[in-house]
Amino acid sequence: MLWLALLVATPTVAGVLAPQVPVDPVTGVVGVDPPKLTAEYWIARQPQPDQQLLDRAGIAAQNARMRAEDPAIHDLRALPASMPAGMVRKEIQALSAAPTRTLYDMHGQALDAAALDALQASLALEAVPARVAVRYGLVTQRADLRTFPTTRRVFSTTENHDIDRFQESALFPGDAVAVLHESRDRQWLFVTSERYSAWIEKRHVGLGSAQQVFGYGAHGPYRVITGATATTVFTPEQPQVSRLQLDMGVRVPVIADWKPTAPVNGQLPYTGWVIQLPIRNDDGSLRLVPALLPRTADTSADYLPLTPRNLITQGFKFLGERYGWGHAYDARDCSGFTSEIYRSFGMLLPRNTSQQAVSPALDRIAFNQGDPDAKRTRAVRQLAVGDMVYIPGHVMVVLGHVGALTYVIHDTAGGSWLGPDGARVAARLNGVSVTPLEPMLASDTASYIDRITNIQRVRPRPATAKQAE
Repeated sequence: MLWLALLVATPTVAGVLAPQVPVDPVTGVVGVDPPKLTAEYWIARQPQPDQQLLDRAGIAAQNARMRAEDPAIHDLRALPASMPAGMVRKEIQALSAAPTRTLYDMHGQALDAAALDALQASLALEAVPARVAVRYGLVTQRADLRTFPTTRRVFSTTENHDIDRFQESALFPGDAVAVLHESRDRQWLFVTSERYSAWIEKRHVGLGSAQQVFGYGAHGPYRVITGATATTVFTPEQPQVSRLQLDMGVRVPVIADWKPTAPVNGQLPYTGWVIQLPIRNDDGSLRLVPALLPRTADTSADYLPLTPRNLITQGFKFLGERYGWGHAYDARDCSGFTSEIYRSFGMLLPRNTSQQAVSPALDRIAFNQGDPDAKRTRAVRQLAVGDMVYIPGHVMVVLGHVGALTYVIHDTAGGSWLGPDGARVAARLNGVSVTPLEPMLASDTASYIDRITNIQRVRPRPATAKQAE
C-alpha cells in the first residue's frame, strides 16, 4: 500500500520517531480517509466484536474499587452530618486559589488586582460557620462547575477564547451534590459531587433531605441515555423539564405505574417514556415531577454490554462534536468524552485526565520518563479497542490497528504532525476526531508516544494466588 511505503521516520523528533504519513486529500487529516470516519469500519476489524470485555458483576466490582480506593471519587453517603470550618475552607481554597498567572477577559483586558481581590471576596470564607451542616441536593439541569462563583470567562491569552480557565466541569440532571457553602452574593453553592468539588449556580440545584436525594432513581425501572444527548419533549406546562438536555450515560427513573390515559404535562404519554426529573421550587427545595422522553430518543432500558462493538459505536456518536474545555459549549473535553462513553456501560471514571491516568481501580500500565523506547512501542502495538492512552493533559480511546498505525478517537483542541517537507503542521481539530497515534506530535521534538504517561485498560482483575487456591 502506498501510505505504508511512505511511513518514513523523521530524524527531527527524538525518542520514538514519528512517521511521516500522507494527509488524505478528502479529510485533510494525516492517515484518515473517509471510511475510517465510520464506526462500521472499526467494528468490522474486530475479531470478536460482541465479546464482553467486562460483565455487569465485573463493572460493579470495579466501581466498588473506584469508590474505595480512588481519592478522586467522593462517597457522599459517607459524609458526616457536619464538618469543621477549617475543613470546608481548605476544600474551597484548594480549588479557588488566587490565580498566579495573568488572565484576560473577553475584551483582551488583563484581570487587575481589584478584580482578583473581588474574586477572593466572593468566596465569603469568613462567613463559614464553626460547624457546617452538610445539605444535599439534586442538579436540575446541565450546569457548569466553576473555579470561582462567577460566569465571567477568562483566558490565558488574548487570542484563544475556547479555554475558559474558570471552567472546571459540568453536572447533569439528577446528579447528587453535597452543599458545603454559599457565595457572598448567595447566588452560588460550593458543592461536592461524586467526582468533583466546585461552584455551581444555586438556581440549578433543588435542596432536599439525604433520603430524597439518595433515593432518587434508586429503585424501579429506568432509562439510560445511550445517544450523545437526548432531549425531553417541549412542554409549556412545566418549563423546567421542557426540552431538557440529557447527556450520554445519564440514568433517569421511569414511572412505571403511570396511567396510559393520564396526560403528562398536557400530552398523552404513549409515544414516550414517563420519566421523573428533579426541579427546584421557588423556595429552593427539591421536587420530583414527571416528564416525557420520546421513544425515538437513543436510550436503553439498562446499561449497555461492554463489548468492542458498543465501545466503538458509543464513541462515534460524538464524532465531530465541538471540543468543550471543562464541558463548556454544551459539549465535553477529552476526559469528559471518555467518561461519558464508559458511563453508558455503568462504569465510573474520575473526572480529569490526571486522575483517570493513575486510578488504582483500573488495569494500569505506567511509564516513566526514562523508560526505553521499546517499552512504549511494544505497549502501543498491544493496545486494544477501548484502552485509554494518556499523555500530559490528554486522553485518547483506542479504535484498533491498520497496518503499522494505531488509531484512536479523542476529543482534542489541537493536533499536529509532520508535513511533506518534514516541518510540523499544526491543525485545529477542535472536536471529537479520529487520528492515528504514531504520527501525532506533542511538540517539535517529541511524539505523542514519547509523552505517554499511562495506559489504562478495562479488564477482569486476575485472580490472586489466594483466590486461585
